[in-house]
Amino acid sequence: MKRLNLRLPGFSASPEDREARRAKHEEAKRQQAAAKEAVSKAPSAAAIAALRPSAPSVRINAFRIGLVGGIGVLVALLLGSIVSTLSTTLIYVGVALFLALGLDPLVSWLEKKVPRPLAIAIVFLVVIGAFVGIIFAIVPLLVEQITNLVNDYPKISQQFLNSDFVAWVQSTVGSSFDIDSALSDVFAFFKDPNNLLNIGGGIVAVGAGVASGITGAIIVLILTLYFLASLRSMKSVTYRFVPAYRREGFAQVTEEITQAVGRYVVGQISLALVNGVLSFIFLSIIGAPFPPLLALLAFIGSMIPLVGTLSASIVNSALCLFISPQVALIAIIYYLVYMQVEAYILSPRIMNRAVAVPGALVVIAAFGGGALGGILGALVAIPVAASVIIIVQKVVFPSQDAKLVPEHKLGDAETPAAVKPSAGSKSAVQ
Repeated sequence: MKRLNLRLPGFSASPEDREARRAKHEEAKRQQAAAKEAVSKAPSAAAIAALRPSAPSVRINAFRIGLVGGIGVLVALLLGSIVSTLSTTLIYVGVALFLALGLDPLVSWLEKKVPRPLAIAIVFLVVIGAFVGIIFAIVPLLVEQITNLVNDYPKISQQFLNSDFVAWVQSTVGSSFDIDSALSDVFAFFKDPNNLLNIGGGIVAVGAGVASGITGAIIVLILTLYFLASLRSMKSVTYRFVPAYRREGFAQVTEEITQAVGRYVVGQISLALVNGVLSFIFLSIIGAPFPPLLALLAFIGSMIPLVGTLSASIVNSALCLFISPQVALIAIIYYLVYMQVEAYILSPRIMNRAVAVPGALVVIAAFGGGALGGILGALVAIPVAASVIIIVQKVVFPSQDAKLVPEHKLGDAETPAAVKPSAGSKSAVQ
């Protein structure tokens, strides 16, 4: 019987062929595994940089740069011109907002007992009443006193020239300078009303200045009423411009700033009232000229930090010379004593509750604000300094405290425990 030779296709009977096919199969598996591993790995930075297209060359167009720069300069000049034109209006708005913030604590205190609209009406009526009362109390008296001064001017000037004070000054300076002749020329100059008008720019300029002052005061009062009535809605609208996740902190800082400004205004007005009332009482007792007018001058001067009280005291003491040198000397002694009492007793008790600003910063802020913005600048300088301190304490310091170690300085030895991988993560990685 014939024997059948059955062979499966693809298989060789020799061991060498089978070994060659096995090696070829293992090589194919290794290549496939290497390809999968290469695909799973992230490409290196060098490979990514090699795949990126080269940066295009930059062409600098001098004409375009000059045109854009020129347009920017023109826009800046236009904005500066607009601000300069609207400077008076901006001053009115700033003063009205300042007064509204100052009156808001009184409104909030009354709001605990009566509705807010009624509280605003009461506070505003008190302010208007005080303003009108001062005008009706001072203006007739001022007109009367000025009339008496004009009528008695020759007599007063002659009495001053013949006073012991002038004789003492003349004996002190000697014959090198004639005090009588110099004072006679000064009195003769002020005796002519036309010279006074020329100093003020003429009767038209003086009238325009008075009318402008009255108009400005009325505008400020109206704006103060509007700001006081809509202060909360203005704050709410302002908060909407801040992202929601920062709105709560921004509102808290803003409230602290507005409260500091309000407390400062109330404290400064309180100091000014004390100075004005005490000046009126004392100057009336010693027989000084125009006690209500001098008391008003002391009140206004006390509204200006640091230099206001001193300036008003010098002016009031100098005006007392028209009565006698003894009255002026008594006024000087009184104001020296009062300034010490205000500096060491009244001001610390009142202003420390209002704004917590170090003494050195108060001096720097007052002089800096006065140099930049005159009297208004000196008035707002201290609350601005208090606002800056609040912002630094509530925003800048917490932001700096939250920064521990910069990321570019974190190394293997400096890695904080918060960012070190745990044991479980190590084993998982291994």
